[in-house]
Amino acid sequence: MVKQILVLSANPHNTVRLRVEAEARDIKNGLRQSSLRDQFEVVYEGAVRLQELRRRIVQAKPQIVHFSGHGGGEHGLVLEDDNGKAYFVQTEQLAEMFRLFAKKNLECVILNACYSQVQAKAINQFVPYVIGMNEAIGDRAAIQFAIAFYETLGEGEAFDYAFEMAKAVLIGLEEEQKPVLLVNENAVKQEQANQEAAKDNIEPFDMRQKQHEEGHVPNITQIAGKGSKQIGFIGHAGNINL
Repeated sequence: MVKQILVLSANPHNTVRLRVEAEARDIKNGLRQSSLRDQFEVVYEGAVRLQELRRRIVQAKPQIVHFSGHGGGEHGLVLEDDNGKAYFVQTEQLAEMFRLFAKKNLECVILNACYSQVQAKAINQFVPYVIGMNEAIGDRAAIQFAIAFYETLGEGEAFDYAFEMAKAVLIGLEEEQKPVLLVNENAVKQEQANQEAAKDNIEPFDMRQKQHEEGHVPNITQIAGKGSKQIGFIGHAGNINL
């Protein structure tokens, strides 16, 4: 099965310039040189407004969604408005949209934007693997992280291994503690069940519904730094000057 990677970017003209097009290009080039290049397809769209984000994900039904741009912590993720200026998409709205996207075999979301851990935690309630940034990250570091992450996936490695490899690349830039991987173990099991159901051509079993009926809550693990810990609800993140 070919995994589709939908790369979306936004760099409104009243925000600091980022090399978002270069990031998309380097993701494509890195995967083209990988051993499993035929198993991935990269689709890119820039200058994304909220309607494009919704439309492209609904149409493409990707397994991986990658966002490149600005984040504003609790203010939201920065997309563009109809005039090309910054538009903050609220965390609650993103979480609800990704709750629906997760029903279509979405496996991983990467928010390659400053202070995006807030949105990552909200989305991870529904999506198995989500990566966000716990503070501001430099443009160069963000691009290098993305290149290493996708090149590692292109060699057949899992999301968590690719994340650790990408973090290692940032050590020389002293930014390796900024990316955070969130893993929802129950969503992972749900996705595995869906994949097995697809192979057998049977109706997918909704594990999340069963857990809800039995009174269980999702087990969400945060992988950051040298260890892992259990996390609860959305925490506080600082603001960013755009």
